[in-house]
Amino acid sequence: MLSQKFKEMCNAPSVIRELSVYATERGKEIGYENVFDYSLGNPSVPVPEDFNKAIRELTEELASSALHGYSPNPGNPEVRTVIATSLKERFGIPYEQKHIFMTSAAASAIAHAVRCVTSPGDEVVTFAPFFPEYRPYIEQTGAVLKVVPADTSSFQINFEEFERFLNPNVQAVLINSPNNPSGIVYSAETLERLAQILNDKQNEYGHEIFIISDEPYREIVFDGVKAPYVSNFYDNTLSCYSYSKSLSIPGERIGYVAVNPKAKDADMIVPMCVQISRGIGHNCPSSIIQMAAARCVSMTSDLSVYEKNMNLIYNKLKELGFEVVRPGGTFYIFPKAMEEDAKVFCEKAKKYDLILVPGDTFGAPGYFRMAYCIDTEKVERSLPALEKFVKTEYGVN
Repeated sequence: MLSQKFKEMCNAPSVIRELSVYATERGKEIGYENVFDYSLGNPSVPVPEDFNKAIRELTEELASSALHGYSPNPGNPEVRTVIATSLKERFGIPYEQKHIFMTSAAASAIAHAVRCVTSPGDEVVTFAPFFPEYRPYIEQTGAVLKVVPADTSSFQINFEEFERFLNPNVQAVLINSPNNPSGIVYSAETLERLAQILNDKQNEYGHEIFIISDEPYREIVFDGVKAPYVSNFYDNTLSCYSYSKSLSIPGERIGYVAVNPKAKDADMIVPMCVQISRGIGHNCPSSIIQMAAARCVSMTSDLSVYEKNMNLIYNKLKELGFEVVRPGGTFYIFPKAMEEDAKVFCEKAKKYDLILVPGDTFGAPGYFRMAYCIDTEKVERSLPALEKFVKTEYGVN
């Protein structure tokens, strides 16, 4: 008999993916260059040439078995050492090889981290707006996801609501900064307050509460500001990273869990991840991609285009009268729709070949997401369509 749970999930597929498929099909009719597709967060800037060079050099330097054979279960040891050293140099935290577990990007990192620190029935708290896939990531472990309502004035943490969610069943708090979908970067003040609350609750409850920090956009920040590194604020932090956005290699599926060396039982967590892999069929990411990423550990793609795109869109949204918080990073912006039902708003936008994602599944009804990881030229051509849309449908002058 087929699994009822997964049969039911087929009735509620990813809204983002469905809109991306729609945009592709519409592109076959009018040319994809004429579809202003803001649906999918697929990096648009080229991979660094040094990454391609690393692939070529590896194929020339190493034997086939080293390139294409299994790596050890925690990942290639030399790669883990390179990553630990890089993190130590950047953030002043004494990571070692034993604190790094290689994964198939951030999704796999979160899947392992949640299983490390929860048991079925435990609660994991996250903050709206949040990436919709957090729900299956958490719920398929047997844990329960609890969502704190958004502070829509700033999209920083809504602490008043957060403290109401805390109870002895909470074992982890899942955060994402820079944030998908809002683009907000949590400030040092936000992280300091979060750490103080969790330290107090750990003492009150008599058990650890881990922060699982989802960090794939850590390098995409604006205005010359760096994103505060969560592990510098809170010892019991598991950092979940992906090279998908920083190196523009989402299809290569490469990332890691970095265990704060000061975390409780820190030396046990990577061995636990190895055992978790046995149950979820993870079995190590690509050997050659691990090695190529290590050779580019200090590099990024040219990410400046995302800030340029953000400013173009943000300024037009403000000009047209949208309520919108200016992003501090990522390649997303999250304005308030011009009517209460964002699904209806986004459906109307399709008539103008604008593909926008309603915020309902992000935990913020009434808002919508634009993923502006597209060519700047296309962003510029989309702005008249956006203006025509809101003037025609909503009478904006």
